[in-house]
Amino acid sequence: MRRPAVAGTFYPSKRDELEKMLRKFTIPKKDPSVVACISPHAGYIYSGKTAGAVHSLLPDAETFVIVCPNHTGLGLPVAVSTDTWLTPLGKVESDLEFIKAMPKKIVAEDEEAHVEEHSGEVQIPFLQFLHSNFKIVVICLRLQDEETTKEVAEEIIEAEKRTGRKIVLVASSDMHHYLSDAECRKRDRIVIDAILSMDVAKYYKKIYELDASVCGYGAIAVAMYYSKEKNAKANLVDYSTSGDVADKHFVVGYAGIVFRS
Repeated sequence: MRRPAVAGTFYPSKRDELEKMLRKFTIPKKDPSVVACISPHAGYIYSGKTAGAVHSLLPDAETFVIVCPNHTGLGLPVAVSTDTWLTPLGKVESDLEFIKAMPKKIVAEDEEAHVEEHSGEVQIPFLQFLHSNFKIVVICLRLQDEETTKEVAEEIIEAEKRTGRKIVLVASSDMHHYLSDAECRKRDRIVIDAILSMDVAKYYKKIYELDASVCGYGAIAVAMYYSKEKNAKANLVDYSTSGDVADKHFVVGYAGIVFRS
């Protein structure tokens, strides 16, 4: 059982308080054309508005594939969890059939990468609040180079074909970190425009040119590769920074993007 690592810090640990917060941030308007999204993973008081705007649009799925960065340095370079995940809203099972169907050329089963990692966990209460009867596949990336992310996307696509699952991919990432509000918004706009172009090589070029502190840049690239396979286009749904609710001198940016086929 993968127990919550950040309940009580990133989001409320009590069910009723968590549901009250999720109700504040979500207005369900499920869009069946959405195949993937980018959702932030900070504390809900900072990024919940943007995450909620994205999650409100996600259609029901048999399996939600969550791709997140590795902040802790623990575990294998590309690690998929097979555990059942627990949050204050209950348990969610990993889709073992889907995981078994992945070719495992680069993705490996490993729990250590997930034990203390918050970026996959914080997406799950949103999914539980808005959907029922689904499973998850949580993939944690310590390697986020372009070649790795292409291979991860290919494994997801292959498992989807082999299982026939209806899936939606959730890329968990914040944008730039610890800049002034104005500078963060300026740099984030450059990265967002590159994402909206659906050109992964251009996107990585901008990430490297900016020396961007976008923590889940590889997870975003996986979503782009997956969405290109589905002939999907990217749309910016919401943007905010932590400066909207806290100090504007030292902020983190949050972009909510959906990919529609």
